[in-house]
Amino acid sequence: MSAKKHIRAVLGFAAVGALALGLTACSGGDDKGSSDGGASGELVEVGFVAVGPEGGWRQANEQNIKDTFTEDAGYKLSYAPAANLDQKSQIDSFTAFVDQGVDVILLSATEATGWEDSLKLAQEAEIPVILLDRGIEPEDDSLYVTRIAPDNIEVAKEVGEWAASAFPDGGNYVVLEGPAGVGVVNERNEGFEAGLGDSALNKVDAQTANWSTEEGKSVLETMLKANGNDIQFVFAQNDEMGLGAAQAAEEAGLVVGQDIKIATIDGTKNAIQALADGKLSYVHEYNPLFGETALDVVKKALDGEDVDSYIIVPSEAFDSADAAKAVLADRKY
Repeated sequence: MSAKKHIRAVLGFAAVGALALGLTACSGGDDKGSSDGGASGELVEVGFVAVGPEGGWRQANEQNIKDTFTEDAGYKLSYAPAANLDQKSQIDSFTAFVDQGVDVILLSATEATGWEDSLKLAQEAEIPVILLDRGIEPEDDSLYVTRIAPDNIEVAKEVGEWAASAFPDGGNYVVLEGPAGVGVVNERNEGFEAGLGDSALNKVDAQTANWSTEEGKSVLETMLKANGNDIQFVFAQNDEMGLGAAQAAEEAGLVVGQDIKIATIDGTKNAIQALADGKLSYVHEYNPLFGETALDVVKKALDGEDVDSYIIVPSEAFDSADAAKAVLADRKY
């Protein structure tokens, strides 16, 4: 992947078709213009191909994007969430934005593969595409401006390193994963296993719980029964699944922090509160608040400036109740 790319300015597209059903404008205005934040009195049109309802992290991330790309800032943002996390609905929305002739497309992909044709379509129309959060495969960065996201592999690696240090004598562990086929799932598995290294921890099971608290609870219940409660550690790939796992552990008579430890990724306020209350053991933030970074990239892309091909969003780790309590009052999501 190249370190930097140069994007030609894309301005002055005429609308050639209505947006597909389900696209909603988040700010008004009919005129478009330069990327100077509306100084010319015209609005830059931004199509946001989004994931939609998927948990606290996604809600915080997408609201942050909406709150950033406002009419006051000089933008008309059209928000197109996926229908039931369906990739086809995202591809349809992407195509509609290309047909309309928006100035730029923000893409949070539900699935990692299957985007080449859509990205080539945008490239032919000279519409820059910026990936938010999830990457795509293959990683052909000539088809998009940049990816803006925390580093899933590094974040999960730090979880694995913590787990290895927390269990120097080993133990049994399980993984609660997000939906199959999503790039973040593969990245978090890769990073976690790298962090474990040659740890004595023994993996006894891994199943999807679809980012859900309810499924996290039911899946761990099944795992605990299958292993006679002989599970010492749970790696939940997001907070919601980890919170469900904590419920299952408690109902099985296990004490989190003593009989079993649970680590999660995302850092939502609910998870930080649970860590403060001793119901989780470790929470690594996956910072969702990068709207201002996306805004800066959009301006640079439309003005033809150099943009890094991957912009990593810094994220913190919380490894104790005290660390959680220290940030709770100011937690924004």
